Amino acid sequence: MTQATYPDLQDASVFVTGGGSGIGAAITDGFLAQGAHVAFVQRSDAGAFCDAMDAKHGRRPLFIPCDITDVAALQGALDQAAETHGPITVLVNNAANDQRHTTEEVTEEFWDRSQAINLKAYFFACQAITAGMVKAGGGAIVNFTSVSYMMGNAGFPSYTSANAGITGLTRSLAREFGPSGIRVNALAPGWVLTDKQKDMWATPDALTAHLERQCLKEHLVEDDIVGTVLFMASSASRMMTGQVVVVDGGVVTTG
Repeated sequence: MTQATYPDLQDASVFVTGGGSGIGAAITDGFLAQGAHVAFVQRSDAGAFCDAMDAKHGRRPLFIPCDITDVAALQGALDQAAETHGPITVLVNNAANDQRHTTEEVTEEFWDRSQAINLKAYFFACQAITAGMVKAGGGAIVNFTSVSYMMGNAGFPSYTSANAGITGLTRSLAREFGPSGIRVNALAPGWVLTDKQKDMWATPDALTAHLERQCLKEHLVEDDIVGTVLFMASSASRMMTGQVVVVDGGVVTTG
């Protein structure tokens, strides 16, 4: 899929959580194609992915193994990325876990773990890069949320609660960070058919039912999200902040 070119992303210092698999891998690939320096974290090994990106772009992403629920480790990874590539000017909070669950089975431990992955890590990543972005003269934060809470979906109440929280966090930080030239927006994808989704939940019946709800009758893939992330990170959207952008083929509407 061809993406627009954003010259201001050339040599930008970009950090992506969960940037070695699924949508995150496509985002890393997209920024590397723009000529950016990309660092990313995730728990699973991403050596083969980094090799592939190096071969494709002649520029190797910096992979830092990290469990984002360990705030100190996440802060350390952000510091390492800034030391390697310069102050982070684009932060993409992408990592999430949409494990299915019912209200009845949620324990306090599960709830805390879910919020730590899906909301808490977002806040502390934003907190950690603020000073560097201010010194750099500004930057862009893209927080991934989901249309699932907008749809009122059942089946993962802790996850949808975190998604709604991400929207609130995005709007508050946009107001707080705006005077420093830092833009904060959220991106809400629809059902993107990553390998994980196809392996775990994308049954033929579920896919058919969801496609009927979309205006555009094609299933979303990872690259369908990348162009919007690049736009939100670039100066092409320089006066856009505090917004939630939906990319879901036309299931939900905003406004």
